[in-house]
Amino acid sequence: MPNQERPYTSVPGKTYSLFAEGDDPERYYATIKRLADIFLQRCPGEKRLLDLIQEAEKKNWLRGLKTTKAERQTLRFIQRTLRESLSTYTRKVGEHLQSLPLAKRADSTLTTTEEQYHLYMLEIELVNRIYKEEFQRAAYKFALIAHCLRDYRPECRSEKGDIEAVCQGCTEDCFIRLGSVLLQKYGIDPYISIEIEQEGLFKKLKREHPSIGALGIACIPELARGMRLCIRTGIAPVGIPLNTNRCARWMSQAHETSFNLEELEKLLI
Repeated sequence: MPNQERPYTSVPGKTYSLFAEGDDPERYYATIKRLADIFLQRCPGEKRLLDLIQEAEKKNWLRGLKTTKAERQTLRFIQRTLRESLSTYTRKVGEHLQSLPLAKRADSTLTTTEEQYHLYMLEIELVNRIYKEEFQRAAYKFALIAHCLRDYRPECRSEKGDIEAVCQGCTEDCFIRLGSVLLQKYGIDPYISIEIEQEGLFKKLKREHPSIGALGIACIPELARGMRLCIRTGIAPVGIPLNTNRCARWMSQAHETSFNLEELEKLLI
């Protein structure tokens, strides 16, 4: 595993932080895995549970949702348990929503509610469980890495690649370099996600590579939505959320963030 001695730097995010319980997001990952296991005891099957929470989110939870009494009870239990267990990671969501300028309230990513964050956290865990093996079997695998993971001290020297920019490894501590090295070790083409239109890209790649998998490293709302787009396109997705959201879209300027390298490698082996 690359750079094992490098500690993660605990920094605040605009709305969420996986550092809420310390200087390493390890406890977050243990928590979300434990919660998924608990929910699966009440709703057997990752795919059924994923469908249930996605449908509930579309219908604003229970209003207008056609489910059985048992499923409604399960959804209430999930809603309550997620709030009790994950609110420590999403403490700044309410403050962010209250301060959001009117001009930005049409942006569905920026207006993600705290409850949606909790659902997305669970959704990402379930998608990783469902599609991990299919992703690993794919003949062609690529990754899109959020540009805000770069080391902001020097000027980024990335160069244009086949899909997006490609890291040139100019600094040792850059999380884009660290992620790229690890991904290449497992035969995955890494690209820096900057401004490409994802739906068109995914459709093009699916035509070129019928057996294909995608790995995303992005903030929680964008990762969950990117995974959904992959599934609709017929691409097997997995992903790792950023430890915090600190790019210029969320803040007045971009700030460096990180992601968990150990969890990334668990997806690849």
